[in-house]
Amino acid sequence: MSTYQAPGVYSTIVSSGNKPIESVGSSTASFIGQAGELTVGEVKLVTSWAQYQKTFGGVAEGGNFAHGVYGFFLNGGSKAFIYNIGPKKEGQTDEDVAALIKGEDKGPANRTGLAAFKSINEISLVAAPGQTSNVVHQMLADHAAECGDRMAVLDGIEDLKDVQLHEFPRIGDCKEAALYWPWIQVFDEATKKIISVPPSGHVMGVIARVDAERGVHKAAANEVIRGAVGLKYSLTRSEQALLNPRGINLIRDFDDQGIRIYGARTLSADAEWKYLNVQRLFQVAKQSITNGTEWVVFEPNNEQLWGSITRNIRAYLKTLYTAGALKGKTPEEAFYVKCDESTNPNENIDLGIVTIEIGIAPVKPAEFIQINIQQHIEQQEA
Repeated sequence: MSTYQAPGVYSTIVSSGNKPIESVGSSTASFIGQAGELTVGEVKLVTSWAQYQKTFGGVAEGGNFAHGVYGFFLNGGSKAFIYNIGPKKEGQTDEDVAALIKGEDKGPANRTGLAAFKSINEISLVAAPGQTSNVVHQMLADHAAECGDRMAVLDGIEDLKDVQLHEFPRIGDCKEAALYWPWIQVFDEATKKIISVPPSGHVMGVIARVDAERGVHKAAANEVIRGAVGLKYSLTRSEQALLNPRGINLIRDFDDQGIRIYGARTLSADAEWKYLNVQRLFQVAKQSITNGTEWVVFEPNNEQLWGSITRNIRAYLKTLYTAGALKGKTPEEAFYVKCDESTNPNENIDLGIVTIEIGIAPVKPAEFIQINIQQHIEQQEA
């Protein structure tokens, strides 16, 4: 209580006790691969194609990797962390490249390759443009799963050769990875020719664009890929029917409607995590709530704290519901938050543990639109 020495009016500002939870960013990308001779072996943040060129060189130096970064910014991306493992060298094998991409974790001051991205919490997407081997794909997927706050965006093989569509190569079950195919065709400023490039960078740009325009809950599908003038392979609906059930997201050419991403699935075998936007929504919600409840640490673990936690999380989930990210006629149908005596028994309180139970009902994309048309015969009056 303040001690006043002179007569007068004294005013104070009192906190409401509310700690609003803000959604974390969902579209910061990370790229790893062979980007040329410049800036090798360290993470660099770039926020434009011009900045990338200044730091790493242009398309001529970076090839598929540089095209991926260019496609990211062209399609709506605004922030990317880049790790250059160095240029291609004579005699270098696939195994050598994979080892450089995987990197080593020797502590906070000595992390290389993918390990260098571990401590950057704002990363939401990770790709290695042009790397199509299952070995590298598994590394990217494992990295995303270990971090728990990002998705691996993978490039399908460039050429079919002797591969049958129903045998299209992909890694096993993984809800933190999504695979896109075929490669897209773009105009290459370096050679002044139309070339095929991996789609991952362009796809991450589209994801960033949709996140900004609609929100993370909107599937980044049926969206035009800017800069794409053709496809390495054009596939039919029946051919897509062979790949879609296996979680391979096709890119299709719809003539006047443009070249579009036409899939929104992860590589998960679990139907609960089949859709990319559902997985990403949960990642964003989890990270946002985690960040927004840091203030709880070392607070008295009692009913007052539980009530504050419940109010703050409910307020955050209400914003998701209002934005259309959750399904239900009412907020009560869309989510629930429980933090009370039932989730916090005395034995947990004695251990300093606060347990919060949260349930949310995400919206899922309408993949299949069924239209029933029947012949109508006008009845004649007698």
